[in-house]
Amino acid sequence: MTAIPGAAIAVTGAASGIGRALAIELAARGADLALADRDEAGLQTVAAEIAKATDKTSPPKVSLHRVDVGQPEQIATFAREAITAHASLNILINNAGVALLGQFHEIDQAQMEWLFNINFWGAVHATRAFLPQLASRPAAHIVNISSIFGIVAPPGQTAYSSAKFAIRGFSESLRHELQMASSPVRLSVVHPGGIKTNIVRNSRAGSGVTDNERRVQSIERFDAIAQTSPKDAALRIIRGIEKNQPRILIGGDARFMDLLQRFRPATYWNVMAKRIARMEKQGK
Repeated sequence: MTAIPGAAIAVTGAASGIGRALAIELAARGADLALADRDEAGLQTVAAEIAKATDKTSPPKVSLHRVDVGQPEQIATFAREAITAHASLNILINNAGVALLGQFHEIDQAQMEWLFNINFWGAVHATRAFLPQLASRPAAHIVNISSIFGIVAPPGQTAYSSAKFAIRGFSESLRHELQMASSPVRLSVVHPGGIKTNIVRNSRAGSGVTDNERRVQSIERFDAIAQTSPKDAALRIIRGIEKNQPRILIGGDARFMDLLQRFRPATYWNVMAKRIARMEKQGK
């Protein structure tokens, strides 16, 4: 197992959502942290929460790093600074991510590349930057946050699902390479279902999306079907790290969709659309 107490952990997207919850829960379990996000004020808030909640006699070491994971040079700087601040760093959690509202014909190429630079290339660049350090530790772990939309692909999610499927493929192939090399580095890929975060509220709209009503509808739909809190998601990820689980599904909705896709790999959306409509109706 990869132990959390005494670990030193880098977390991207740590200022909010699952990243924030992970930072708080990992610190409570005795881990030192290198927290990265574009939102410097949010990072300061998380650090203050950790300081308030943890043992004053032996507080965790927390370093804060302003990082846009869509910029490879910023990731490289983050890795150097995080390893300098935490010489025993042995866990990397690639959590940062964004969403994009619109169907394929409503999203221009620059917007799709923007999302890929964060959701996919950000994780790849961070993995490359941190892997030599992780491989030097007796026990180490990489956690890549994909999505249930890295297993199923609903309409309106061409950019997001493409990136999350790519994260899944990258993670599984790299895990097999690490196993073949007898590396001390373990790798888990995480597929959350609906988590109660602000990712949809903060999403960008495709250049071809001309009405605000659809954004409102998307937020309402997400709020109706998101069943899992960020804290519960963080706790599930931590258990997965400790047990070296290669795939971590979060939420009953994720488990259902994973099974549905296995039984109906080409026609699962027909069932999902009806189920989502019922959940939306119940949520109103």
